[in-house]
Amino acid sequence: MMKKIKENDPTAICQQGTDYYNKGDYSSAFEYYSKAAKLGDIKSHYLLSVCFILGEGVEKDEKKALYHFEEAAIGGHPTARHNLGLHALKIGRIEKAIKHFMIAACQGHDDVIEVLKGLYTKGRISKENFAAPLRAHQAAVDETKSPQREAAEDIIRKKVEVEANDC
Repeated sequence: MMKKIKENDPTAICQQGTDYYNKGDYSSAFEYYSKAAKLGDIKSHYLLSVCFILGEGVEKDEKKALYHFEEAAIGGHPTARHNLGLHALKIGRIEKAIKHFMIAACQGHDDVIEVLKGLYTKGRISKENFAAPLRAHQAAVDETKSPQREAAEDIIRKKVEVEANDC
């Protein structure tokens, strides 16, 4: 991995940051995430936003967190998109929030469905605005299904059953 880091591989740099983060060295994690984000790593933008929100390795800064959430969302990170929706909801921009949630649903983000369900139950969105992202979410989930994935899940399920029976 160090070879890839020296070659400026953003994925390896991000992973090194995560290794530091998991060890509690948030300052080093922040440095690695920053470098990977500058190289265009979307996940690193998302992780930087988390650092700014929590104040881990850096001072809390909501503006910088939102910037990195936006960069990650533009790059296709569904959780970043979901979080932008939550922020828009928090500041009362419901239409903008719904747009973010719909995009996250199209990307297959599961938690966003519960948020939309809550908005629908409270009468904040129409039946159509609730049904459309549900259909898009299901289509995104269906796209990830394949015979190979199902076969792998069966193997894992059988292995877990065998291990449980051995206990």
